[in-house]
Amino acid sequence: MKIPAQNSKTAARYVAQGWWGDLTVADYVAKNAREIPERIAYVADGTRLTWKEYDEQIDLLATALVALIPRGARFGMLLPDCAEFHVALCAAERSGTVAVGIGARSGRDEVRHLMSRSEASVLVMRESHRDRAALDHVADLAEDGWSVETVIIVDPSGPVRVHRFADGTSTVEDVPHASIEQTRARAAGPNELSMLNSTSGTTGRPKLVTQFANRMIAFSKMAFEAADFTGDDVMLGAVPGPFGFGLWTAHYASAMLGMKTVLMERFTVEETLRLIDAEQVTILACVSTQFKMMLDSPALDSASLESLRAMFTGGEAVPYERALQFEERVGAKVLQFYGSNESGAISNTSLRDTADQRLRTAGRVIEAMDMRLYDSQGKDITATGGPGRPGVCGPTICMGYYGDPAANEELFHDGRLMMPDLVTVDSDGYLRVVGRTSDLIIRGGKNISAVEVEELVEQHPGVLMAAAVPVPDDLFGERIGVAVTVNGLAVTVADITEYLSGRGISKHLYPERVVVLDELPRAAGGKVAKGAVREIVAAQTVADADLRGAIAV
Repeated sequence: MKIPAQNSKTAARYVAQGWWGDLTVADYVAKNAREIPERIAYVADGTRLTWKEYDEQIDLLATALVALIPRGARFGMLLPDCAEFHVALCAAERSGTVAVGIGARSGRDEVRHLMSRSEASVLVMRESHRDRAALDHVADLAEDGWSVETVIIVDPSGPVRVHRFADGTSTVEDVPHASIEQTRARAAGPNELSMLNSTSGTTGRPKLVTQFANRMIAFSKMAFEAADFTGDDVMLGAVPGPFGFGLWTAHYASAMLGMKTVLMERFTVEETLRLIDAEQVTILACVSTQFKMMLDSPALDSASLESLRAMFTGGEAVPYERALQFEERVGAKVLQFYGSNESGAISNTSLRDTADQRLRTAGRVIEAMDMRLYDSQGKDITATGGPGRPGVCGPTICMGYYGDPAANEELFHDGRLMMPDLVTVDSDGYLRVVGRTSDLIIRGGKNISAVEVEELVEQHPGVLMAAAVPVPDDLFGERIGVAVTVNGLAVTVADITEYLSGRGISKHLYPERVVVLDELPRAAGGKVAKGAVREIVAAQTVADADLRGAIAV
């Protein structure tokens, strides 16, 4: 697959500029295994994995993948943020296969969608996931119309068992292994597709974003410059692994520098604070909602956090007052990138920026990303400083969406990947997000498609039409509000939640405020007037609208 808006000449320029190289993450792990074999790579759920052990586990899984599936085939990863997750990602590179990252909190419907969309017939899992046996998840997929042929069961020691499925029966086998020579011959290069992960855009179901090593390697190098990373730093990744923020922090940057990285399978404030002190974490990666929860917790008063020197946050607006409060109470600098899963880094703040630059802007535009601003007609208005829609072409952009030409036509314009925001850029090159062009709701750093929510809610038997909008919220930034028209039945948040839960829909798509209207407001031309809907939903009291806050970060 070719990289849109990039050719061999462009790639050569990125190599010459030092952004791209010839190593994958698996190559960096092998290098660390040779040079610092006994240093700790990951601390996860009480276990400690050295670089030597990490490298050995990658080989075990990679040789199994070579024995089981052809080069370029996709396999699903239904794993929490654990060491096995990172082993599986590197094993994809080393075996020339493609890992499909499935969020640990994904509901049954989303798991089926990602597996079928990527045509993955192999699943890598633990013996159980979210308190359900692996084979129960496979049965769900079969019932929902997608058959898994092979399940590879992994644990902290590596791959332990293979389940094969055919003609309605399953057999258990020992893990097969190809030779190291066969496996090395199939390894992917740093510009080859090695991972697919999901994103919530504006047109319904999640799309699969194409990932290759060099884009995240470039992203990590930008972070190294921003925060003066060294191999002695200790990273704690509190953000989900399958997505961009979780990838560059806990997977790519860690391997490139040989850092120790601390993982959390499920985020809690208390465990985060405990791990920072116990492991002497120097750099924390979390979304704004998570650090606000830390500030609001009494546990912060008894935590030392003296080792922490920087916190990378993002995925949503960074609130100035709360970020300043974090810096003052903890003593760590708050840093961020502006970008997306598709674009990678576009602008960033650094340790050398002033507090106002760090906390009131999204940082200075990164020169290598060649950002231009466009108006609503697609005209280049970069010279004005905006507001305009950013379009970028640089070493951190993805290859586009997997198997979705129509979506790629919308994603790229004028040879650049387009962002769904409106931004301004001042005379010093600092970027500020001032609006949004897309139908997205950003809840706790998670992009949620309003269209997808609407399509799901409208399937409820009591709902005729639905319009989903963001509801401002102090903790999560935004929550999901929905205005509905009904067919005479009473419809509440509890009714819709029960219905979606019964269908196996991921919790992050559940509405948290529902307002019943006689009819949805319309704009000229007949479209739903989303601005008017926002005002109506936001004006409702919590009691009237049945706002709920039970959905975890």
